[in-house]
Amino acid sequence: MELNRIMEERRSIRSFAEGKTVSREAVEEILQAAAQAPTWKNSQTARSYVILSPEKMQQVREACLPESNQRNSRNAAALIVTAFVKGQSGFDNQGNPANELGDQWGAYDLGLHNAYLILKARDLGLDTLIMGIRDGGKLRELLDIPQDQQVAAVIALGYRTVDPQMPKRKALEETAKFF
Repeated sequence: MELNRIMEERRSIRSFAEGKTVSREAVEEILQAAAQAPTWKNSQTARSYVILSPEKMQQVREACLPESNQRNSRNAAALIVTAFVKGQSGFDNQGNPANELGDQWGAYDLGLHNAYLILKARDLGLDTLIMGIRDGGKLRELLDIPQDQQVAAVIALGYRTVDPQMPKRKALEETAKFF
């Protein structure tokens, strides 16, 4: 699929097809694509926790997501929890923040990773919903996520049952300044 078409078709989907599954191989292909995203000094701090088991997905939804995100991710074929290793991206070789952003560079790098992830998913005919409202502590506990990682998002992955229109985008004049 052409990149422009993928970007045009990608939407945050809140209605997934019941009974459809996604293979581990497809998720691995998506994660391999996400790993191609650029990172600070090639630090590659993104980490993914993939939930394919329906029982584990239900457990995570009920324990870690608010009702709205439980509803929005219902029938997703997989959940992918993304995190980043703290204290690496945005830091010098002595472990000092390289600028005022510090660990925010880890979040930036993870955002790039997640962008590649959702675009590759769409390329494979899958759809996603990135959910930031979640209980990071409970996710850490249920998925055995180490303390040196910052839990960021839960991404629902599956097949859409709706074809939502592109939300209105701000004009370039509102978001960019040229010199």
